Amino acid sequence: MGIENIRHRACWAAAVLMAVSLVVNAGCSSKSTKARYYAAAPGSNCFAKALPSIGQGGLAWGNTLGIAKQKSLNNCIRYARRSGGTPGTCQVVLAKCKN
Repeated sequence: MGIENIRHRACWAAAVLMAVSLVVNAGCSSKSTKARYYAAAPGSNCFAKALPSIGQGGLAWGNTLGIAKQKSLNNCIRYARRSGGTPGTCQVVLAKCKN
């Protein structure tokens, strides 16, 4: 085996490794991480927390108490379903407005 043949194979191996690396990174980068509890939007004075009997609940902020309650119920249903809980049992357990 000549030196030129070894260089040629090494170049191909490097190219293949780079392509595999790019494919793996591209597959992982499309998966965004989502926060379980979203931070308050500017101007949102009210928040509510809903919990299921089993599983994870949801916390949400809104301009009014009604909006915050509805958002927290929606989040509770979503997170309870993801965590293997009981989404049909979600109830608002805390709802308040700041000053």
